Amino acid sequence: MDIFGIPIQAFLGQLLLGLVNGSFYAMLSLGLAVIFGLLGIVNFAHGALYMIGAYVAWIGMEKFGINFWAALVLAPLVVGALGALVERTLLKHLYKIDPIYGLLLTFGLALIAEGIFRDQYGVSGQSYPVPDLLRGATNLGFMILPNYRGFIVFASLAVCLGTWFVIEKTRLGATLRAGTENPALVQAFGINVPMLVTLTYAGGAGLAALAGVLAAPVIQVTPLMGSQLIIVVFAVVVIGGMGSILGSILTGLALGLIEGLTKVFYPEASNVVVFLIMAIVLVIRPAGLFGKEQ
Repeated sequence: MDIFGIPIQAFLGQLLLGLVNGSFYAMLSLGLAVIFGLLGIVNFAHGALYMIGAYVAWIGMEKFGINFWAALVLAPLVVGALGALVERTLLKHLYKIDPIYGLLLTFGLALIAEGIFRDQYGVSGQSYPVPDLLRGATNLGFMILPNYRGFIVFASLAVCLGTWFVIEKTRLGATLRAGTENPALVQAFGINVPMLVTLTYAGGAGLAALAGVLAAPVIQVTPLMGSQLIIVVFAVVVIGGMGSILGSILTGLALGLIEGLTKVFYPEASNVVVFLIMAIVLVIRPAGLFGKEQ
């Protein structure tokens, strides 16, 4: 059976690839949206944190025999602690000045991190194995679904929706939002606002690291993996609306699917389709699809 002259298995396989890419877009743009929405920082180091998360998993396996499931917990904790250190020592001095300084600082940090890992490991990729439990594929009748790629989509949706629920629907999320909008008032209630801010940045960094661990068995672990992805992720955040958490999730998944379909019908445009959509959205709605107009 064909769809528009394309074998259905090839068509669905490309859609699955788009959904997997969209899952990574959603997770990374979610972390960016959390940090920008609550702290007002355009975190250009997010791609580097994603890369470091993948390297924590790979180094843990090579040096200490840490398996994939332990790395899913360890890498976000390690990178989250690194993010907390960066926020406490550097970023906290930039909150009351022009956001461009935060962007420049995090861009510089990203270049430093990439340079360190390039010096230590070179630019050739390192392989990370798929965990034994998720090897192989499942025959769905109409297509063959690789088990690990199905796991990526499921895990990404669970993490994204869980994060959205915590920030938008719980008391902790309400406290976080209040602490960033009116820190003096929240501080008067005995809440440690600087600690909340640090934990927010650390949480966003941890989300990037988690995405890096999930990506490690699919792509080569390389110092360039973050810089290759971060520009597309920024486009996703702009389209969804800067600071809109739900917008980032939905837009990331949708753009992954659109990119996959473009590779089927017009491959030459697949590398630019996200940016074309961003340009159209900015002309029609500058605040993004889910952003709030100022």
